[in-house]
Amino acid sequence: MNYVITGGAGNISAPLVKNLLAAGKRVTVVGRNADNLKELTQAGATAAIGSVEDVDFLTRTFKDADAVYTMIPPKWDAPQWKKHIGKIGENFATAIKGSSVKYVVNLSSIGAHLPDGVGPVSGLYLAENALNKLEGVNILHLRPSYFYHNLLSNVGLVKQAGIMGGNFAIDNNKFPIVDPQDISAAAFEELTSLKFTGHSVRYVVSDEVSTDAIAKAIGSAIGKPDLAWVKFPDDQALQGMLQAGLSKEVAENYVEMGVALHSGKMAEDYWKNRTGKLGKVKLNDFAKVFAAIYGAA
Repeated sequence: MNYVITGGAGNISAPLVKNLLAAGKRVTVVGRNADNLKELTQAGATAAIGSVEDVDFLTRTFKDADAVYTMIPPKWDAPQWKKHIGKIGENFATAIKGSSVKYVVNLSSIGAHLPDGVGPVSGLYLAENALNKLEGVNILHLRPSYFYHNLLSNVGLVKQAGIMGGNFAIDNNKFPIVDPQDISAAAFEELTSLKFTGHSVRYVVSDEVSTDAIAKAIGSAIGKPDLAWVKFPDDQALQGMLQAGLSKEVAENYVEMGVALHSGKMAEDYWKNRTGKLGKVKLNDFAKVFAAIYGAA
C-alpha cells in the first residue's frame, strides 16, 4: 500500500508516518521544508516538498497513492481564515479527483457539522463539504475534540495571575478533550484497515471532563491546589489575545469558538453520536505535561 500523509512533521502526522513505516507501508510525507522532514525520511519515508496551496503539486503527489491523510495547516496571516481553510479543502478535492486515490482520512474537528458560528472550525465545514462532493472516493472525516495542548496558552496566566480560563466554562464532564497521540492512533487504525466506505465521520476524544476539573488536575500537578478556572467576558478574552500578539482575524475567530464551546453548540453533534470509546491519554496524564512546561517557563 502506498500512502501520502500531509502535515509534515506535525505532532499528529509524524507519529502516523512512523507507525505506517513500521507496519511496512510505503509513505510519502508532504511538507514545506525538507530539513523538518529529515527524521521521517531517515526512517524510510519519501519527502514531497511543496505547498497545499499548490493544486498541481498536490495532484502529482497524490497520483499513485492508495490512500491519503489530509490536514489543513494553520496560516495565521490569512486575511479571511475560514475561507482560506475552505479553499485548501477544495485544493485537496481537486487533487484527489485528478488522481487514483480511493481512500481519504481527513482531519477535521468537532463542531464541523456547523456552517457558521464556531470560529475556524466553520472553515473545516467548508473543507468537509468540498471533499464530500467527490464521487467514488471513500472519505472519513476525523473530528477530534478540543486539544489538551490548547491549554498550554494558560501557562503565563497561571504564573502571573494564579488562575486559568477562557471565554467559556463547561461543567458536568461535558467537555470532550483530546491528545494528538490518540488522533494519530485513530488515523493509523483507519488508514491500515480501510474499512470505511462512502462519506463518514469519526469523533476522536481522549477524556470527558469539566473546566473546573482541568484547573483542579493542573493545580495539583503544579503545586497550586486552589487553582481555579475563570470564565472571562468575550471582550476581555479578545483583548487578551490581541495583547498576546494574535491578529484581529485569528483572535475574533477564537472568541467565536469559545462562545460555541460555552453554549454547548460546538459539541452537540458529538453528544448525539457519542460511542463512548475514548482514547488513552487522560486529563491527569496531560497535567504532568503541563507541569513540566510550566516548571521550565
